[in-house]
Amino acid sequence: MLNALKAIQSYKSGHLPEGEQPLWLQLLAAAEQPNINLERIHSIAELKGTNPVLDYVERTILVLEQLQVSFWMREILEDVLVWSETAKAGSPKQRRKWQKQGVNLFVHNVGSAQLYDMYGSVGNLHGKQGHREEEHSSRSESSRDLSNDDPSGNTQNAQTAYGSPTPRHEIIRTLIATHGLIGQYIRGEIPFAENAPLHSFITQGWLTANEMQAILIALNECIIAGVDPALWNQVQAEVQRIVGWIITKPDHTDWNVKERLSRLRSSSIRQGEAMDEAYAKLQAQLEIEKLLAPLAHRTLWYVESAMHDFSLQEMVKIFLLTLHSEGMLSVDDLTMNSTGIGRVTEEEGVGLNSTSQEQQGDMVRHISFEPLMNTMYYDYKGVKKLNVYKKRMIEKYLEQYSWEQIEAGETITYPHLTHRIERHPDLRDTVFVTFEFSPAAEKLIAFCIEAEKSPLYEKAVLLLFDLFGLRRDAYDRFHNEETYLADMNSSGDYKKVLLDYMVGKRVLDIGPGGGILLDLIEQERPEMESIGIDISANVIEALERKKQREAHRWQVLKGDALQLDQYVQPGTVDTVIFSSILHELYSYIERDGRRFNRDTVVAALRSSFNVLSPGGRILIRDGIMTEPEAQKRRIRFLEPDGMRWLERYTQDFQGRIIEFERISEDEALLDINDAMEFLYTYTWGEEAYVHEIQEQFGIFTPSAYEQSIREALGEQAEIITFRHFLQEGYTEALGERIIFMDEQGQPAPLPDSTCLIVIEKKKGMADR
Repeated sequence: MLNALKAIQSYKSGHLPEGEQPLWLQLLAAAEQPNINLERIHSIAELKGTNPVLDYVERTILVLEQLQVSFWMREILEDVLVWSETAKAGSPKQRRKWQKQGVNLFVHNVGSAQLYDMYGSVGNLHGKQGHREEEHSSRSESSRDLSNDDPSGNTQNAQTAYGSPTPRHEIIRTLIATHGLIGQYIRGEIPFAENAPLHSFITQGWLTANEMQAILIALNECIIAGVDPALWNQVQAEVQRIVGWIITKPDHTDWNVKERLSRLRSSSIRQGEAMDEAYAKLQAQLEIEKLLAPLAHRTLWYVESAMHDFSLQEMVKIFLLTLHSEGMLSVDDLTMNSTGIGRVTEEEGVGLNSTSQEQQGDMVRHISFEPLMNTMYYDYKGVKKLNVYKKRMIEKYLEQYSWEQIEAGETITYPHLTHRIERHPDLRDTVFVTFEFSPAAEKLIAFCIEAEKSPLYEKAVLLLFDLFGLRRDAYDRFHNEETYLADMNSSGDYKKVLLDYMVGKRVLDIGPGGGILLDLIEQERPEMESIGIDISANVIEALERKKQREAHRWQVLKGDALQLDQYVQPGTVDTVIFSSILHELYSYIERDGRRFNRDTVVAALRSSFNVLSPGGRILIRDGIMTEPEAQKRRIRFLEPDGMRWLERYTQDFQGRIIEFERISEDEALLDINDAMEFLYTYTWGEEAYVHEIQEQFGIFTPSAYEQSIREALGEQAEIITFRHFLQEGYTEALGERIIFMDEQGQPAPLPDSTCLIVIEKKKGMADR
């Protein structure tokens, strides 16, 4: 077993006293708050009480132990692997000390190489913890030729008697300093030139080309397979190709702008982003290659983990806001770009030592999005969750900037939010990018997260919309959107009946949810052009990615159901579908200052009728109330918390006042429609409660529905189908939870829950 693996496992089992721990292990073990990439972390909360940095190092050593490499290579790689993560570790006290000493902890490969320079002679695995320093100092430099068959230099220590670094030390230090860069190059995060120092192993005669290739392939397998063995299998061929370039073409041409952006957005593309289409749109708006040229010689940190949920356009805007910040552009950059001023702050920080600063001046080499990454996630029920509240506000902020304003360096005043490009005075080669929310906005966002499990949630979200000037009717199901869309997709069998009533060639699906109806139309009616329209940015983003990922033909548009003529020409649509969406429009959209307004339904019907062609149809599948409304029903709860549910519901439901008479400890008497409205929420359970109390599912009785349709559409409209029924599943779902009875206490069936209405636009009459 490798020495490093023995040490780690002994430490974890509690059998390695601190005094016997190698220095690198002491540093890794002291990582109380390790700095890590959140991209592959499932739960942020799980990081507490764990040491993911040490765990990762252990996995890389385990990979190394299985590789067929020579003894001297194994020793070098072992030292490289145990030191390469040290810049992410150390106790807070140690990190403050390193910062004062000029260690670059933010660019981890550089910082780890600096720490190896500082401590390598003490913590070298194969220098026997410094015991052989005197022995090695007696050997002359000429005795350590690393170009022969034993490049390990007989496992000597870091420095000669004269204090000069040995070739072995230089090889290890350089491998640490370039640790992970091949993977970062594959991901588009660095220019190829960052790997150039590796070629010096050959030019100085320390390694042959074959040795160089073997050691780099082995190192990268350890690094990448330590993250995920499947990932190594995926990129192995590309790693081998890039290693070949390092050996034979050290001045290899970098990725072009489009290719680099594509690599930076690889996870977004896998999730369904249409990269070619998005890039073509950008090219039509700006000289993207010219404007992003200053990124060519800079490394980018945490880009994908911070921004993969943003669109390509939003990512490019963030890049340009960063590049046009004060002092960001170099003299060379200015020949390609106009200058600009953004918000830049300078705070006490850490960076390169003064000598390095004098050599590099104010040239920015590294752009880190680590602060943005850290602010974009939180834990929900033990799972890492995107902070979609912040994402929506950042999107709104970026929307205010035109390309011309960004290039001119204009600063837009936006309440409660600004972009922040931070540059530490002692770290002139690195800038840090994030978005800064006002204290009030931060607290309100935190309140939204805390309110996710309570009836206060909807109020909290609308307060957030008001704070940032967003339309209150553009209501996103921020909380648990993924589950909501999955639930929508599970209703495919219920929606399939709508296909029998569609006519013509062009259909609009209003509020397409997870896209199940769009899929059904494409599959069953391939001759039809189907378009989904939704006000929710969450829904549109998910559908766009689904379309790209699954190669669908349907289209989606972000739009308002009450103004459909802004998105399609009047008279050009043959079928408009409202499948379980009218009750949401009724419940969420404010009209004349109030929600739950029948005029909203009338406006939606008029909007859809306006875009219909003669002979076209409106299909409605939604909740319905029962007639006569004066009927009463008893509910006897079979679960101990049923009555508590009802009491809570009557206090929280937003649609109307619901009252009940408590007949016994577990039995209540209600109006029939109030009883059903409660049971819809009771059926869905606690997870859906926060949403269901905001929505009224049964909005009209059959008579009221017909009256509203006549009022909205007049004589041009003919109702050719109007039926209502109890949706399958409710009886079964409630059968063991309640007994439903009439006023006399006799068992009664559940009333109808759902209606299907088909409205046809008469031919030969002028449009309204």
